[in-house]
Amino acid sequence: MEANYLFLISIVYFFGSIPFAYILPKIFGLGDIRNIGSGNVGATNVLRAGNKLLAIIVLAFDIIKGFAPLFILKNYYHNELSEIIILFIGSAAILGHIFPIWLKFKGGKGVATYIGFLFAINYIFGIIFIITWLLIAFLKKYSSLASITSLVLLPLFVMLFSYEKQIIYLLILINLIIISKHYSNIYRLINKSETKIKF
Repeated sequence: MEANYLFLISIVYFFGSIPFAYILPKIFGLGDIRNIGSGNVGATNVLRAGNKLLAIIVLAFDIIKGFAPLFILKNYYHNELSEIIILFIGSAAILGHIFPIWLKFKGGKGVATYIGFLFAINYIFGIIFIITWLLIAFLKKYSSLASITSLVLLPLFVMLFSYEKQIIYLLILINLIIISKHYSNIYRLINKSETKIKF
């Protein structure tokens, strides 16, 4: 059974590590996204490159990376594995996005993939996260601040649904990892040098 866990985690990780934000801009002639804007391999940086449609496509693929593995796991292994084990395995997609083997473990910040992961857990959580993100983004015009605020508040909303403590702890752990990837954004927010987003 342990070998099966490792196999599933590996498959989910490799799927999550597909760097669409790196591949698609290359295909469409934008060059290496790591040399543009913040250098982050994510949809927001593709938007900074000036291609809104491509940014939306990248965002959609990154969300699917978080949603599809967990959705499949929940439907095919719900009788064999506990919910917390299924969520733990599914979270490997987020780690794959953040630490992709193809890009020397230097990937995106994981927010879009995390949103897909949340929708697979409970679509209400995904909606709450997006609404919180949009509210902060429209008010403050900072994508990073919107993400960090949403990550901090999401576990509080999950508690209202009386989910198991283990699941809440797992979400908090994932959130802390994602927030830690925003360290440079936090520094720029403090120094008021963070780039604002344009809608």
